[in-house]
Amino acid sequence: MRRLMAIILSILAVSIGLYASINQLSKSQGITSENTLNLYNWGDYIDPDLITKFENETNYRVSYETFDSNEAMYTKIEQGGTAYDLAVPSEYMIQRMIKEEMVFKLDHSKIKGLTNINDLFLDQSFDPKNAYSIPYFWGTLGIIYNDKFLTDKDIEHWDDLWNPKLKNDVMLIDGAREVMGLSLNSLGYSLNTKDKKELDEAAIKLNTLTSNVKAIVADEIKMYMIQEESSVAVTFSGEAAEMLAENEHLHYVIPEEGSNLWFDNFVIPKTAKNINAAYAFINFMLEPENAAQNAEYIGYSTPNEAAKKLLPPEITEDKQFYPTEQTLENLEVYDDLGKEYIGVYNDLFLEFKMHRK
Repeated sequence: MRRLMAIILSILAVSIGLYASINQLSKSQGITSENTLNLYNWGDYIDPDLITKFENETNYRVSYETFDSNEAMYTKIEQGGTAYDLAVPSEYMIQRMIKEEMVFKLDHSKIKGLTNINDLFLDQSFDPKNAYSIPYFWGTLGIIYNDKFLTDKDIEHWDDLWNPKLKNDVMLIDGAREVMGLSLNSLGYSLNTKDKKELDEAAIKLNTLTSNVKAIVADEIKMYMIQEESSVAVTFSGEAAEMLAENEHLHYVIPEEGSNLWFDNFVIPKTAKNINAAYAFINFMLEPENAAQNAEYIGYSTPNEAAKKLLPPEITEDKQFYPTEQTLENLEVYDDLGKEYIGVYNDLFLEFKMHRK
């Protein structure tokens, strides 16, 4: 028994010593809980040079972690294992996190540069008066096509995806709201419908698309389209921008009958330990020069009007990524539908995927 106790005490002593050494090393490198910003963001969703610039201009160091879905981000924050000071969820998830009291209400007196944001992207239904979130990027869902195989007349509407000439040639993004949404839009229905008849009708129509679907994937769409392994795909505008930069034959279309308008915004989770650092980073990213640099690096559309003026005309005048206000009026933001109806959308999407086999 004494021998066992001695072993346990030895292990404990080593563990304490190791922790102290790591802690001392961190302090020697200037890293402490008081001056570290724990940022939780999507992968490859910020210019690394901006993180370095922020660190050089402030006394803060950035600990950067990434997620690949809103749901993964939500789960990790809900579990509370890591004290994230700042996160970047999408609109419907922000709405859910507000309902569940997972994010702090913002002190707007500590925010500098909010007037740089275009009014079109403020006071959205998921966060009235931006009480809990600050716009970071926005974009759309649309169709990308290759002009070697298709013309601009071939791809104008969601219904064009059902064209028999596209047999085994359509790439779809792997998302229930997105794929169910394109079918709902093609029928003139809301992306947020809870009407069972409308959902069933959309699901039935979607199942008739299976012969045209080559694959349902995520990031792989970029590779497939750049390498011309498919002539058409459904994807997000930012992903499309990357593809267009790599292949001059690609074009992006937002169907005029409607589509998704999405937002990714900064929020301060209730897990935050360094709220001052969170505000400092928000203010840093609201500065026009920094927002413009980030937009040019990422390829997504900036809501920062002052930053937009600093971008090259070939970017800001491109209606594929900065559509007209008339086009924006036909777009719809996802609502948080609640667990029941999220389950319905997921089940119908799963049935569609099974129907392909």
